[in-house]
Amino acid sequence: MLGAALRLRLRVLRRRLRGQRRRRRSRGGRAAVEDAGREPVLLVSGMGGSVLHARRRSNPKFDLRVWVRILFANLDFKKYLWSLYNADSGYVEPLDDDVEIVVPEDDHGLYAIDILDPSWFVELVHLTMVYHFHDMIDMLINCGYEKGTTLFGYGYDFRQSNRIDKAMAGLRTKLETAYKTSQGKKVNIISHSMGGLLVRCFMSMNHDVFSKYVNKWICIACPFQGAPGCINDSLLTGLQFVYGFESFFFVSRWAMHQLLVECPSIYEMLPNRNFNWTEKPTIQVWRKNPEKDGTVELVQYEASDCVSLFEEALRNNELTYNGKKVALPFNMSVFKWATETRRILDNAELPDTVSFYNIYGRAYDTPYDVCYGSESSPIGDLSEVCHTVPAYTYVDGDCTVPIESAMADGFAAKERVGVGADHRGLLSNENVFELLKKWLGASEKAPRCRVSKKPRVVDLGS
Repeated sequence: MLGAALRLRLRVLRRRLRGQRRRRRSRGGRAAVEDAGREPVLLVSGMGGSVLHARRRSNPKFDLRVWVRILFANLDFKKYLWSLYNADSGYVEPLDDDVEIVVPEDDHGLYAIDILDPSWFVELVHLTMVYHFHDMIDMLINCGYEKGTTLFGYGYDFRQSNRIDKAMAGLRTKLETAYKTSQGKKVNIISHSMGGLLVRCFMSMNHDVFSKYVNKWICIACPFQGAPGCINDSLLTGLQFVYGFESFFFVSRWAMHQLLVECPSIYEMLPNRNFNWTEKPTIQVWRKNPEKDGTVELVQYEASDCVSLFEEALRNNELTYNGKKVALPFNMSVFKWATETRRILDNAELPDTVSFYNIYGRAYDTPYDVCYGSESSPIGDLSEVCHTVPAYTYVDGDCTVPIESAMADGFAAKERVGVGADHRGLLSNENVFELLKKWLGASEKAPRCRVSKKPRVVDLGS
């Protein structure tokens, strides 16, 4: 254990030393000329892609990382991250009034999106599924980008709406900081997954500001029209981020479900009812029809009528917190908020001065239609759906976002490129890195050490 912790510490020190050497070199000669002309890069994470800390208002010294946390993951997740939506404010608020959830700003915002659990234990058992923007940050540093000068990160509370005031103000501050630090050079944004929806909301609501500060927007794996299979199922049965051996260290599917039912960001990624899908995504339920002597039927719900299913299936959903029962039905207030977010997203226009690039994942089975029950084992009461293992029909995509949704940005893109990688794997894919270097006009100075990533991961931002 001590050896693993020491290796992790040494790796961090090596990265710092590399940065210091580059800073010394950049004070003179050709490097100074290159840095003077380099446009800053801002990395924007997606669902689950930011470190979250819990703090207590009654105890200023209390500061605990609660996402991602491998050791005691379920316990701390339930205690600090389970929340309720406040329809008056539009914010998701912890069940414990004394707790506030914050995103650490260390390392110019990069710490929160780098290794999501930077503990010795992660290094010891080699849980690379929490290495989020880590490889991309290393690649950009190797190209000459410097933290706090030409490289910044933006992590945010991904439970909240993609258009909530705090997230919009935080992104504006990051853009202004990068712009001013680089002496008036426009910013190149690289967003991943739901981070693309957050950027799109900002662009729609702050068009002139976006035009002033942004030069290029490179979007990776964005669910522009939703992620039908994953999101529909996440509202009904939850979301499992990690499979196999690693799942024993992670938050359970049920614990995640109880959080997602109150998350505006999840509702905002439901399949777009106004989008012209090649085939409309559906939820299917094998049911006994009491009006037909218990005859088993396959009932289909399209995006336009899934709300009735969600309401019926979740009507008895609840959790226990500090010995008290808390009802968590399908939240119509959140759904109405998300409907307005969808209108804002659909009305977004790309400024003429901004170049847009789209990278999407392909060659992976991606959930599309979801089915509960079977002809031989049908669902009786719809509340049983929440305790049923789903079956999927699949389309091409990145395991999370179908190609059709990821490509449907609606902008005049400079390029759209499909890369054979899964949702999170796109963040460490060498083909993606080559595209980024081409579009940014950057090149690496020396070979990088590459870490093999094998765990099977299904996620929305990480």
